[in-house]
Amino acid sequence: MKPLLFPGNTQFWYETLRSMSHIAYGGADFGEVVSTSERIKEGDYDSWHEEWMATADRVAAEAQRALDAGHTISARDGFLRASNYYRSAEFFQHGQPCDPRHDYAYDRSVTCFQTAAALYTPRIKPVRIPYEGTTLLGYLYRADDTGTPRPTLIMHSGFDGTAEELHFSGALAAVERGYTVLTFDGPGQPGPRHHQGMVFRPDWENVITPVVDFAETLPEVDNSRIALLGSSMGGVLAPRAAAFEHRLAALIAVDGVYDLGQISTRNIPGDRDQAERLLRADSAPELDARFERIAAQDATARWAINHGMYVMGVDTPRAFSASYLDYTLAGGIAERIQCPTLVCDAAEDEFFKGQPEQLYAHLTCPKTLMLFTAEEGAGAHCHPGAMRLALARIYDWLDTTLATAA
Repeated sequence: MKPLLFPGNTQFWYETLRSMSHIAYGGADFGEVVSTSERIKEGDYDSWHEEWMATADRVAAEAQRALDAGHTISARDGFLRASNYYRSAEFFQHGQPCDPRHDYAYDRSVTCFQTAAALYTPRIKPVRIPYEGTTLLGYLYRADDTGTPRPTLIMHSGFDGTAEELHFSGALAAVERGYTVLTFDGPGQPGPRHHQGMVFRPDWENVITPVVDFAETLPEVDNSRIALLGSSMGGVLAPRAAAFEHRLAALIAVDGVYDLGQISTRNIPGDRDQAERLLRADSAPELDARFERIAAQDATARWAINHGMYVMGVDTPRAFSASYLDYTLAGGIAERIQCPTLVCDAAEDEFFKGQPEQLYAHLTCPKTLMLFTAEEGAGAHCHPGAMRLALARIYDWLDTTLATAA
Protein backbone atom coordinates (compact mmCIF):
# COMPACT_ATOMS: atom_id res chain seq x y z
CA MET A 1 0.00 0.00 0.00
CA LYS A 2 1.36 3.42 -0.93
CA PRO A 3 2.09 5.42 2.26
CA LEU A 4 -0.62 7.93 3.08
CA LEU A 5 1.56 9.39 5.85
CA PHE A 6 5.34 9.44 6.43
CA PRO A 7 6.22 8.88 2.76
CA GLY A 8 9.95 8.87 3.51
CA ASN A 9 9.91 6.42 6.41
CA THR A 10 8.46 2.98 5.81
CA GLN A 11 8.70 2.01 9.49
CA PHE A 12 6.72 5.03 10.71
CA TRP A 13 4.11 4.38 8.03
CA TYR A 14 3.81 0.68 8.86
CA GLU A 15 3.32 1.43 12.56
CA THR A 16 0.72 4.06 11.69
CA LEU A 17 -1.11 1.58 9.46
CA ARG A 18 -0.90 -0.88 12.33
CA SER A 19 -2.77 1.55 14.58
CA MET A 20 -5.31 2.20 11.85
CA SER A 21 -5.91 -1.55 11.55
CA HIS A 22 -7.08 -1.63 15.16
CA ILE A 23 -9.99 0.68 14.33
CA ALA A 24 -11.95 -2.41 13.28
CA TYR A 25 -12.15 -3.71 16.85
CA GLY A 26 -12.14 -0.48 18.84
CA GLY A 27 -8.42 0.15 19.25
CA ALA A 28 -8.27 3.49 17.47
CA ASP A 29 -10.24 6.22 15.71
CA PHE A 30 -9.13 7.36 12.28
CA GLY A 31 -9.10 11.05 13.14
CA GLU A 32 -7.06 10.45 16.29
CA VAL A 33 -4.45 8.49 14.35
CA VAL A 34 -4.21 11.04 11.55
CA SER A 35 -4.12 14.11 13.78
CA THR A 36 -1.42 12.53 15.94
CA SER A 37 0.62 11.52 12.89
CA GLU A 38 0.44 15.02 11.44
CA ARG A 39 2.15 16.37 14.57
CA ILE A 40 5.01 13.84 14.43
CA LYS A 41 8.31 14.76 12.82
CA GLU A 42 9.12 11.98 10.37
CA GLY A 43 11.91 9.71 11.59
CA ASP A 44 12.16 11.39 14.99
CA TYR A 45 11.62 8.82 17.77
CA ASP A 46 11.22 11.50 20.46
CA SER A 47 8.54 13.25 18.44
CA TRP A 48 6.74 9.93 17.89
CA HIS A 49 6.77 9.22 21.63
CA GLU A 50 5.67 12.70 22.70
CA GLU A 51 2.75 12.98 20.30
CA TRP A 52 1.39 9.50 20.94
CA MET A 53 1.70 10.12 24.68
CA ALA A 54 -0.22 13.37 24.32
CA THR A 55 -3.03 11.64 22.46
CA ALA A 56 -3.07 8.69 24.86
CA ASP A 57 -3.18 10.98 27.90
CA ARG A 58 -6.04 13.00 26.44
CA VAL A 59 -8.12 9.95 25.51
CA ALA A 60 -7.44 8.25 28.86
CA ALA A 61 -8.48 11.37 30.78
CA GLU A 62 -11.75 11.57 28.85
CA ALA A 63 -12.36 7.88 29.49
CA GLN A 64 -11.77 8.39 33.22
CA ARG A 65 -14.30 11.25 33.28
CA ALA A 66 -16.82 8.99 31.55
CA LEU A 67 -16.19 6.22 34.07
CA ASP A 68 -16.55 8.61 37.02
CA ALA A 69 -19.90 9.74 35.60
CA GLY A 70 -21.13 6.16 35.19
CA HIS A 71 -20.87 6.03 31.38
CA THR A 72 -19.28 2.61 31.29
CA ILE A 73 -19.47 1.93 27.54
CA SER A 74 -17.87 5.26 26.69
CA ALA A 75 -15.23 4.64 29.34
CA ARG A 76 -14.50 1.15 28.04
CA ASP A 77 -14.08 2.37 24.47
CA GLY A 78 -11.85 5.26 25.50
CA PHE A 79 -9.59 3.12 27.66
CA LEU A 80 -9.18 0.63 24.82
CA ARG A 81 -8.00 3.35 22.44
CA ALA A 82 -5.75 4.90 25.08
CA SER A 83 -4.17 1.51 25.73
CA ASN A 84 -3.28 1.15 22.07
CA TYR A 85 -1.94 4.70 21.84
CA TYR A 86 0.31 4.20 24.88
CA ARG A 87 1.59 1.02 23.17
CA SER A 88 2.47 3.09 20.11
CA ALA A 89 4.17 5.73 22.25
CA GLU A 90 6.76 3.32 23.66
CA PHE A 91 7.28 1.31 20.49
CA PHE A 92 10.58 2.87 19.33
CA GLN A 93 12.15 3.23 22.79
CA HIS A 94 13.84 -0.14 23.17
CA GLY A 95 17.52 -0.82 22.70
CA GLN A 96 20.78 -0.91 24.62
CA PRO A 97 20.13 1.00 26.78
CA CYS A 98 16.36 1.52 26.65
CA ASP A 99 14.84 4.96 26.84
CA PRO A 100 13.90 5.33 30.53
CA ARG A 101 10.39 6.46 29.56
CA HIS A 102 9.42 3.11 28.07
CA ASP A 103 8.25 1.38 31.26
CA TYR A 104 5.83 4.18 32.15
CA ALA A 105 4.13 4.15 28.74
CA TYR A 106 3.94 0.35 28.75
CA ASP A 107 2.44 0.25 32.24
CA ARG A 108 -0.14 2.87 31.28
CA SER A 109 -1.08 0.76 28.26
CA VAL A 110 -1.68 -2.29 30.46
CA THR A 111 -3.58 -0.32 33.11
CA CYS A 112 -5.91 1.23 30.54
CA PHE A 113 -6.52 -2.13 28.90
CA GLN A 114 -7.31 -3.84 32.19
CA THR A 115 -9.69 -1.04 33.14
CA ALA A 116 -11.51 -1.55 29.84
CA ALA A 117 -11.44 -5.34 30.21
CA ALA A 118 -13.31 -5.11 33.52
CA LEU A 119 -16.14 -3.26 31.76
CA TYR A 120 -16.96 -6.10 29.34
CA THR A 121 -19.76 -8.59 29.96
CA PRO A 122 -18.51 -11.15 30.66
CA ARG A 123 -15.41 -9.34 31.80
CA ILE A 124 -12.08 -10.12 30.21
CA LYS A 125 -10.17 -11.69 33.08
CA PRO A 126 -6.43 -11.12 33.66
CA VAL A 127 -4.79 -14.45 34.51
CA ARG A 128 -1.38 -15.59 35.69
CA ILE A 129 -0.14 -18.71 33.92
CA PRO A 130 2.36 -20.80 35.93
CA TYR A 131 5.72 -20.93 34.16
CA GLU A 132 9.08 -22.14 35.48
CA GLY A 133 8.74 -20.83 39.02
CA THR A 134 7.03 -17.60 38.00
CA THR A 135 3.97 -16.63 35.93
CA LEU A 136 3.10 -15.19 32.53
CA LEU A 137 0.43 -12.49 32.25
CA GLY A 138 -2.51 -13.41 30.06
CA TYR A 139 -6.19 -12.70 29.48
CA LEU A 140 -9.12 -15.09 29.46
CA TYR A 141 -12.00 -14.23 27.14
CA ARG A 142 -15.30 -16.08 27.54
CA ALA A 143 -18.31 -16.11 25.24
CA ASP A 144 -20.65 -16.19 28.26
CA ASP A 145 -20.75 -16.88 32.00
CA THR A 146 -22.10 -20.44 31.82
CA GLY A 147 -18.75 -22.21 32.07
CA THR A 148 -19.64 -24.30 29.02
CA PRO A 149 -16.57 -25.93 27.40
CA ARG A 150 -15.99 -24.33 24.02
CA PRO A 151 -13.43 -24.60 21.23
CA THR A 152 -10.48 -22.58 22.44
CA LEU A 153 -7.88 -20.39 20.80
CA ILE A 154 -4.55 -19.70 22.49
CA MET A 155 -2.94 -16.58 21.00
CA HIS A 156 0.45 -14.94 21.28
CA SER A 157 2.23 -12.27 19.29
CA GLY A 158 5.83 -12.17 18.12
CA PHE A 159 8.82 -9.84 18.07
CA ASP A 160 7.11 -6.68 19.36
CA GLY A 161 3.35 -7.15 19.88
CA THR A 162 1.62 -7.18 23.26
CA ALA A 163 -0.99 -9.46 24.78
CA GLU A 164 -3.23 -6.40 25.03
CA GLU A 165 -2.88 -5.63 21.32
CA LEU A 166 -4.14 -9.13 20.50
CA HIS A 167 -7.58 -7.91 21.57
CA PHE A 168 -7.73 -5.91 18.33
CA SER A 169 -5.99 -8.42 16.06
CA GLY A 170 -7.96 -11.55 16.76
CA ALA A 171 -9.13 -12.15 20.33
CA LEU A 172 -12.38 -10.19 20.20
CA ALA A 173 -13.17 -11.54 16.73
CA ALA A 174 -12.81 -15.11 18.02
CA VAL A 175 -15.07 -14.45 21.00
CA GLU A 176 -17.72 -13.08 18.63
CA ARG A 177 -17.62 -16.50 16.95
CA GLY A 178 -18.15 -18.37 20.21
CA TYR A 179 -14.58 -19.28 21.12
CA THR A 180 -12.94 -19.23 24.50
CA VAL A 181 -9.70 -17.26 24.01
CA LEU A 182 -6.52 -17.24 26.07
CA THR A 183 -3.96 -14.60 25.16
CA PHE A 184 -0.57 -14.19 26.83
CA ASP A 185 2.91 -12.71 26.62
CA GLY A 186 5.77 -15.21 26.63
CA PRO A 187 9.47 -14.71 27.38
CA GLY A 188 10.91 -11.83 25.36
CA GLN A 189 7.47 -10.33 24.84
CA PRO A 190 6.45 -7.11 26.55
CA GLY A 191 5.11 -8.16 29.96
CA PRO A 192 7.85 -10.67 30.87
CA ARG A 193 10.57 -8.51 29.27
CA HIS A 194 9.59 -5.26 30.98
CA HIS A 195 9.10 -6.55 34.50
CA GLN A 196 10.67 -10.00 34.79
CA GLY A 197 13.72 -9.61 32.58
CA MET A 198 12.80 -12.64 30.47
CA VAL A 199 14.23 -12.75 26.96
CA PHE A 200 13.17 -14.85 23.99
CA ARG A 201 13.92 -18.56 23.81
CA PRO A 202 13.78 -20.66 20.62
CA ASP A 203 12.36 -23.82 22.24
CA TRP A 204 8.88 -22.34 22.37
CA GLU A 205 7.30 -25.71 23.15
CA ASN A 206 8.57 -25.16 26.68
CA VAL A 207 6.42 -22.02 26.78
CA ILE A 208 3.30 -23.41 25.12
CA THR A 209 3.12 -26.66 27.09
CA PRO A 210 2.58 -24.85 30.43
CA VAL A 211 0.00 -22.62 28.72
CA VAL A 212 -1.90 -25.66 27.42
CA ASP A 213 -1.63 -27.22 30.89
CA PHE A 214 -3.23 -24.09 32.34
CA ALA A 215 -5.93 -23.94 29.66
CA GLU A 216 -6.95 -27.52 30.39
CA THR A 217 -7.82 -26.52 33.99
CA LEU A 218 -10.40 -23.99 32.83
CA PRO A 219 -14.06 -25.12 32.63
CA GLU A 220 -14.64 -22.94 29.55
CA VAL A 221 -12.06 -24.89 27.53
CA ASP A 222 -12.88 -27.93 25.39
CA ASN A 223 -9.62 -29.82 25.82
CA SER A 224 -10.12 -31.73 22.58
CA ARG A 225 -10.36 -28.51 20.53
CA ILE A 226 -7.49 -26.23 21.52
CA ALA A 227 -5.91 -24.26 18.67
CA LEU A 228 -2.79 -22.09 18.70
CA LEU A 229 -2.28 -18.85 16.76
CA GLY A 230 1.07 -17.05 16.56
CA SER A 231 1.48 -13.76 14.72
CA SER A 232 4.54 -12.10 13.15
CA MET A 233 7.60 -13.77 14.71
CA GLY A 234 4.97 -15.96 16.34
CA GLY A 235 4.76 -17.48 12.87
CA VAL A 236 7.92 -19.44 13.68
CA LEU A 237 7.42 -19.74 17.46
CA ALA A 238 3.96 -21.31 17.32
CA PRO A 239 4.90 -23.91 14.66
CA ARG A 240 8.01 -24.77 16.67
CA ALA A 241 5.78 -25.41 19.70
CA ALA A 242 3.29 -27.45 17.69
CA ALA A 243 6.08 -29.69 16.45
CA PHE A 244 6.48 -31.00 20.00
CA GLU A 245 3.16 -30.21 21.76
CA HIS A 246 0.68 -32.61 20.17
CA ARG A 247 -2.41 -31.76 22.22
CA LEU A 248 -3.12 -28.93 19.78
CA ALA A 249 -6.05 -29.53 17.43
CA ALA A 250 -5.05 -26.79 14.95
CA LEU A 251 -2.26 -24.31 14.27
CA ILE A 252 -2.38 -20.86 12.62
CA ALA A 253 0.76 -18.95 11.60
CA VAL A 254 0.04 -15.27 10.78
CA ASP A 255 2.25 -15.12 8.80
CA GLY A 256 4.33 -18.24 8.37
CA VAL A 257 8.07 -18.11 9.06
CA TYR A 258 10.45 -21.00 8.36
CA ASP A 259 13.93 -19.83 9.33
CA LEU A 260 14.91 -16.49 10.89
CA GLY A 261 18.54 -17.31 10.17
CA GLN A 262 17.85 -16.46 6.54
CA ILE A 263 17.17 -12.88 7.62
CA SER A 264 20.43 -12.48 9.52
CA THR A 265 22.65 -14.12 6.89
CA ARG A 266 21.19 -12.81 3.65
CA ASN A 267 23.40 -9.71 3.42
CA ILE A 268 26.65 -11.35 4.51
CA PRO A 269 29.06 -12.41 1.74
CA GLY A 270 29.80 -16.11 1.39
CA ASP A 271 27.66 -19.17 1.98
CA ARG A 272 25.39 -19.83 4.97
CA ASP A 273 28.06 -21.70 6.96
CA GLN A 274 30.57 -18.87 6.51
CA ALA A 275 27.96 -16.30 7.53
CA GLU A 276 27.04 -18.24 10.65
CA ARG A 277 30.67 -18.54 11.69
CA LEU A 278 31.13 -14.79 11.34
CA LEU A 279 27.99 -14.02 13.31
CA ARG A 280 29.04 -16.28 16.18
CA ALA A 281 32.74 -15.33 16.13
CA ASP A 282 34.41 -13.77 19.16
CA SER A 283 35.50 -10.91 16.93
CA ALA A 284 34.36 -9.76 13.48
CA PRO A 285 35.07 -6.01 13.21
CA GLU A 286 34.28 -5.75 9.49
CA LEU A 287 30.87 -7.32 10.01
CA ASP A 288 30.24 -5.09 13.03
CA ALA A 289 30.96 -2.06 10.86
CA ARG A 290 28.60 -3.41 8.21
CA PHE A 291 25.76 -3.57 10.74
CA GLU A 292 26.47 0.00 11.77
CA ARG A 293 26.18 1.15 8.14
CA ILE A 294 22.93 -0.76 7.63
CA ALA A 295 21.40 0.77 10.75
CA ALA A 296 22.44 4.25 9.64
CA GLN A 297 20.93 3.85 6.17
CA ASP A 298 17.74 1.85 6.85
CA ALA A 299 15.17 3.04 9.40
CA THR A 300 13.44 -0.33 9.64
CA ALA A 301 16.75 -2.15 10.16
CA ARG A 302 17.77 0.37 12.82
CA TRP A 303 14.58 -0.22 14.77
CA ALA A 304 14.79 -4.02 14.37
CA ILE A 305 18.38 -4.09 15.62
CA ASN A 306 17.68 -1.87 18.63
CA HIS A 307 14.54 -3.74 19.62
CA GLY A 308 16.18 -7.08 18.86
CA MET A 309 19.04 -6.46 21.27
CA TYR A 310 16.46 -5.64 23.94
CA VAL A 311 14.24 -8.69 23.49
CA MET A 312 17.09 -11.16 22.97
CA GLY A 313 19.09 -9.77 25.89
CA VAL A 314 22.29 -9.11 23.94
CA ASP A 315 24.59 -6.11 23.64
CA THR A 316 25.55 -5.82 19.97
CA PRO A 317 23.82 -5.87 16.58
CA ARG A 318 25.88 -8.89 15.56
CA ALA A 319 24.87 -10.81 18.67
CA PHE A 320 21.23 -10.06 17.89
CA SER A 321 21.64 -11.35 14.34
CA ALA A 322 23.40 -14.45 15.66
CA SER A 323 20.48 -15.13 18.01
CA TYR A 324 18.14 -15.41 15.01
CA LEU A 325 20.06 -18.49 13.84
CA ASP A 326 18.41 -20.55 16.57
CA TYR A 327 14.86 -19.71 15.47
CA THR A 328 14.29 -22.20 12.70
CA LEU A 329 11.98 -25.02 11.65
CA ALA A 330 14.65 -26.61 9.44
CA GLY A 331 16.23 -29.97 10.15
CA GLY A 332 12.93 -31.83 10.24
CA ILE A 333 11.17 -29.71 12.87
CA ALA A 334 8.37 -28.51 10.57
CA GLU A 335 7.79 -32.07 9.47
CA ARG A 336 6.97 -33.05 13.08
CA ILE A 337 3.82 -30.91 13.19
CA GLN A 338 0.80 -33.21 13.21
CA CYS A 339 -2.28 -30.99 13.55
CA PRO A 340 -4.03 -29.21 10.64
CA THR A 341 -2.09 -26.02 9.94
CA LEU A 342 -3.00 -22.73 8.29
CA VAL A 343 -0.05 -20.75 6.94
CA CYS A 344 -0.94 -17.15 6.08
CA ASP A 345 1.06 -15.16 3.55
CA ALA A 346 1.21 -11.43 2.74
CA ALA A 347 2.00 -10.57 -0.86
CA GLU A 348 4.01 -7.46 0.08
CA ASP A 349 5.59 -8.60 3.37
CA GLU A 350 8.73 -6.49 3.90
CA PHE A 351 10.04 -8.68 6.73
CA PHE A 352 9.59 -12.37 5.83
CA LYS A 353 8.70 -12.49 2.15
CA GLY A 354 8.89 -16.04 0.75
CA GLN A 355 9.06 -17.73 4.13
CA PRO A 356 5.38 -18.76 4.36
CA GLU A 357 5.82 -20.79 1.16
CA GLN A 358 8.90 -22.47 2.62
CA LEU A 359 7.08 -23.44 5.78
CA TYR A 360 4.11 -24.73 3.81
CA ALA A 361 6.36 -26.83 1.56
CA HIS A 362 7.95 -28.57 4.55
CA LEU A 363 4.70 -29.43 6.33
CA THR A 364 3.54 -33.04 6.15
CA CYS A 365 0.35 -32.50 8.19
CA PRO A 366 -2.99 -31.39 6.68
CA LYS A 367 -2.17 -27.88 5.50
CA THR A 368 -3.54 -24.73 3.87
CA LEU A 369 -1.69 -21.73 2.44
CA MET A 370 -3.77 -18.53 2.50
CA LEU A 371 -2.51 -15.54 0.50
CA PHE A 372 -3.61 -11.96 1.22
CA THR A 373 -3.02 -9.33 -1.47
CA ALA A 374 -2.46 -5.61 -1.87
CA GLU A 375 -5.63 -5.33 -3.97
CA GLU A 376 -7.55 -6.47 -0.90
CA GLY A 377 -5.76 -3.95 1.28
CA ALA A 378 -4.22 -6.91 3.10
CA GLY A 379 -0.83 -7.30 1.45
CA ALA A 380 1.34 -5.96 4.29
CA HIS A 381 2.94 -8.05 7.04
CA CYS A 382 0.16 -9.49 9.25
CA HIS A 383 -2.46 -7.68 7.12
CA PRO A 384 -2.94 -4.34 8.93
CA GLY A 385 -5.73 -2.31 7.40
CA ALA A 386 -7.76 -5.41 6.54
CA MET A 387 -8.41 -6.96 9.94
CA ARG A 388 -12.02 -7.97 9.38
CA LEU A 389 -11.26 -9.48 5.98
CA ALA A 390 -8.24 -11.39 7.27
CA LEU A 391 -9.84 -12.62 10.48
CA ALA A 392 -13.00 -13.70 8.66
CA ARG A 393 -11.00 -15.99 6.38
CA ILE A 394 -8.77 -17.26 9.18
CA TYR A 395 -11.61 -18.05 11.54
CA ASP A 396 -13.77 -19.58 8.82
CA TRP A 397 -10.88 -22.00 8.27
CA LEU A 398 -10.65 -22.65 12.01
CA ASP A 399 -14.42 -23.18 12.35
CA THR A 400 -14.33 -25.80 9.59
CA THR A 401 -11.16 -27.45 10.86
CA LEU A 402 -12.34 -27.84 14.46
CA ALA A 403 -15.82 -28.94 13.39
CA THR A 404 -14.21 -31.71 11.35
CA ALA A 405 -12.02 -32.69 14.30
CA ALA A 406 -14.93 -32.82 16.75
